[in-house]
Amino acid sequence: MVSGIGCTGRIANYFSCHSAHTTHGRAIPVAEGIKMVNPDKNVFVVSGDGDLISIGLSHLIHAARRNAPLKVICVNNSIYGMTGGQSSPLTPVEMATKSYPAGTPYLPLKIKRILSSFDNVYYDQVKAFDSPNLKQCLEKLYKHQGFGFVEIKSVCVTNDPRIKKAKDKQNAIREIIK
Repeated sequence: MVSGIGCTGRIANYFSCHSAHTTHGRAIPVAEGIKMVNPDKNVFVVSGDGDLISIGLSHLIHAARRNAPLKVICVNNSIYGMTGGQSSPLTPVEMATKSYPAGTPYLPLKIKRILSSFDNVYYDQVKAFDSPNLKQCLEKLYKHQGFGFVEIKSVCVTNDPRIKKAKDKQNAIREIIK
């Protein structure tokens, strides 16, 4: 398992597997190198939208273009959570962030459209709180022979309620995930 920087960066610590924690935006090329020298191993990349879709976007696109045999899981909370709540490349226009309190003025990247331009890529999207579908998506990702990408829609439990000035954090999160 290879992880990048950000909220999901320490995820490999929760699994019993070999892992590498990489620098910002470099999880995919590190994973490709690991796969090249260990072709019999399943190599997973787990990182966030800020890491994979911002500084790591070029690596993501070209790995998909090459149909690199990697399993990529993007935890998309639509925000740069570790640095205070700024907009990410996947932040919806109406979503308030620290950098754009009235909502970001930019359209989010359509990562599904980008990855769907490559015929052999497996792409799926699921909500983090939808356990049955999440399990199915991850099983399909695991079985896919080429490049696979699952986008897990999540929330930033630290910044979303704060930005919305919520007094009750749990209710604020429930509202976000509806």
